Amino acid sequence: MNPFDLALSNAHHPLTRTTPEILQLNIGKLCNLTCVHCHVNAGPKRKEIMSRDTIDKILTWFEQTDIHTLDLTGGTPEMIPDFRYLVESVRNFSTPRKVMTRLNATIIEEPGYEWIPEFHAQHQISIIASMPCYAPDNVNAQRGEGVFDASISAFQKLNALGYGRTPELELNFVYNPNGAFLPPDQHELENDYKVEMKKHFDIDFHSLFCIANMPIARFASYLKRNNQLNAYHQLLREAFNPNTIEGLMCRNTINTSWLGEVFDCDFNQMLKLGLKNGDDPLFVWDINPNTFSEIPIQTASHCFGCTAGSGSSCGGSLT
Repeated sequence: MNPFDLALSNAHHPLTRTTPEILQLNIGKLCNLTCVHCHVNAGPKRKEIMSRDTIDKILTWFEQTDIHTLDLTGGTPEMIPDFRYLVESVRNFSTPRKVMTRLNATIIEEPGYEWIPEFHAQHQISIIASMPCYAPDNVNAQRGEGVFDASISAFQKLNALGYGRTPELELNFVYNPNGAFLPPDQHELENDYKVEMKKHFDIDFHSLFCIANMPIARFASYLKRNNQLNAYHQLLREAFNPNTIEGLMCRNTINTSWLGEVFDCDFNQMLKLGLKNGDDPLFVWDINPNTFSEIPIQTASHCFGCTAGSGSSCGGSLT
């Protein structure tokens, strides 16, 4: 029994799946940025990109399910060649689905990607965008020099189309701590963001999601270099909160790699803790959604990152 499973046992709170509601596709590790906190190790030189054949297999399976939300992540999802094909195909399903993208807003400022704001608005894609702070120094320290100004420009373009200002064009921001500590109170920080972003940049958005940094991949390397890895693991373990378990994303989400392999979450994917079909990887097109909830969830010590304090998920705090 790993330490996280032991904590669940001591709390008398098992971790089980519910009916799948979200299909989260990590469609590639290609990104125009190299962020310190990135759990994917994404960057400009990564070659992992979902192929058209894999997309078609997923689309065929997805249309036959009752899963109501498609969550696109990366890397920068918009950088893969078939991003628009994927979205347009889902929009042509006989049963409407919500489509959301975890947008790296700076890509809008890159040559060749000027199409993003209008395309997203046309297809009413919900946007979740990283914005670690409303002050430039903190953002640039975490995501790279010049990222803050590029993000502000991108958000102003999205606002001009109605994002963050109309219900049907959802714009949400993501806050990640700039170091080895837990996020602050989400509601209070959201209020601060809304005041500062409006006052200084005339930027509007709907919600702020506070997400804890996972001690894996690039952030784990950062912690090691600063002799903080063990202390951060200890912080997460000591802040374990059983009240977050009901809202964990692994309970209602099917996470899929750029190859179509199935994981419980994007973090497990990066740690190669995949689900199996016998001795082979389980591919999403081989899933029976009616029996998927019977498969046990894979856990390890990093799962304390989602259950520490107020909890952390792709949709922010859990309590």
